Amino acid sequence: MSLVKRNEVLFPALMNEIFRPDWFGGTQNVRTAMPAVNIKEGEKDFELELFVPGRAKEDFMIEIDDAVLTISSEKEENKEVSEENFTRREFTLTSFKRSFTLPETVATDKVEASYENGILKFNLPKKEEALPKPKRTIELA
Repeated sequence: MSLVKRNEVLFPALMNEIFRPDWFGGTQNVRTAMPAVNIKEGEKDFELELFVPGRAKEDFMIEIDDAVLTISSEKEENKEVSEENFTRREFTLTSFKRSFTLPETVATDKVEASYENGILKFNLPKKEEALPKPKRTIELA
């Protein structure tokens, strides 16, 4: 019996590269359950934007309860088996639920929302008492 040493560096690495699940690059788990968010504060309001493409206005459930803004969508990907033979498939929609605790300075009864081009936008106006007061001069008596 003789021992033969193989070059195990090149061959297994090549095979792993060819047969890996994410064959065309990228990462295996591309889908995320949480949409990306931007929050901006202005003098009179806050702006909150969520990136949620591929949905309709009817897909969203938006609630404010006890100064907590909750945004959710229950739309699931289509699980039907198709005749197409995909090499890679990443077009899916997943459900999500995201909550934000609003500051005391937000007038929760005046919150407005809109959905356009895959971006869900909220305008969160500040209460009158939270708005900056203009400077005033005081005359000496």
